Amino acid sequence: MTSKTLINRLIILGFMVLVGFCLAKAIYSGSVLGVILALVSLGAGIYFLYIVAKAKEEMEAEEAAQ
Repeated sequence: MTSKTLINRLIILGFMVLVGFCLAKAIYSGSVLGVILALVSLGAGIYFLYIVAKAKEEMEAEEAAQ
C-alpha cells in the first residue's frame, strides 16, 4: 500500500468518524435537523466513494483497452 493510498483511506475514515460523531450528538441532543444533516453528509460521503470507485474502474478499463 502506497503512502498516497494510506493517506486517502485515513481521510475517508476520519470523515466517516466525524459524521458518526455528529449523528450521535444530534440523536443525544434530540435535534431532528442535526440528524437529517448528518445523514445527508453520510450519504454524500458514500456517494463520493461510489463515484471514485467507478472512475477508477473506468480508468483501468481504458488502460486495458489501449
